[in-house]
Amino acid sequence: MPIIAVVGPTASGKTRRAVELARALGGEIISADSRQVYRGMDLGTGKDIAEYGDVPYHLIDICPAGTKYNLYEYLRDARAAVADISGRGLRPIICGGTGLYVESLLKGMYLPEVPENPALRASLRGKSLEELTGILAGMKTLHNVTDVDSPQRAIRAIEIQTFYADHPDQARMATSPEPLPAAVVGVDIPRDERRRRITLRLDQRLQEGMVAEVERLLAGGVGADDLIYYGLEYKYLTLYATGRITYQQMHDELETAIHQFAKRQMTWFRGMERRGIPIHWLPYDLPSEEFVAAVTTLLHKQQ
Repeated sequence: MPIIAVVGPTASGKTRRAVELARALGGEIISADSRQVYRGMDLGTGKDIAEYGDVPYHLIDICPAGTKYNLYEYLRDARAAVADISGRGLRPIICGGTGLYVESLLKGMYLPEVPENPALRASLRGKSLEELTGILAGMKTLHNVTDVDSPQRAIRAIEIQTFYADHPDQARMATSPEPLPAAVVGVDIPRDERRRRITLRLDQRLQEGMVAEVERLLAGGVGADDLIYYGLEYKYLTLYATGRITYQQMHDELETAIHQFAKRQMTWFRGMERRGIPIHWLPYDLPSEEFVAAVTTLLHKQQ
């Protein structure tokens, strides 16, 4: 039974579409969002839990804010969820906008558990992001900027590549994937409509208490730097809550950052298609019955 993956940029309505499919086809949803795993980070990550209704979901609220969930953990947990759902005769439905998570899972990527290397980290401490990027580029081909969008991520990526060099058997497993049979559906939303929705949703979530959410996290002991690490809403709201920028700066810079993020998501999905994962794009405003019928037809073609 092929699994279904529902992808698309932020504010495209992915969750609602995944819920429609789960209800119609007897499925459960596995989130593919790198930040919805954290408890207490609700408005800023757009969990929209009410949208799920009675549809079971997985990999949301599974670890505390302040920790750093990673691709290794996601692949481990998502595979377990796929096996659990399939084992009960239901259909797993992957839903999310973190393209790295979706693509890695569908391609059957395996990542060994790489322990921290204190000596290596100490030797890299203090190096600039440019220097770290150069070191990493000498160890692997950089297909995207995910590994080098901060010094912490770059150091971790170097740590992983060093582990692979020292453990070639683990590296071979990591480069011999077993793809999952899947029907991948994209929610196709015009750029102007996407931008309108992003702006509207940002204003709504600010009115609903997104600033207060960040203040609660800070008051609860989550470090400001840890929240900034999560980027987007948590970066700019934390900068505002700690007095480093004004409210208007926060709003304007965050709005711009979310628009840029949505553009990067679409760039990733187009790259997925070039890398061999076909995405069947359906209009964002397609009536529910027609959306479900189109996906059902797609599934029949793949069986």
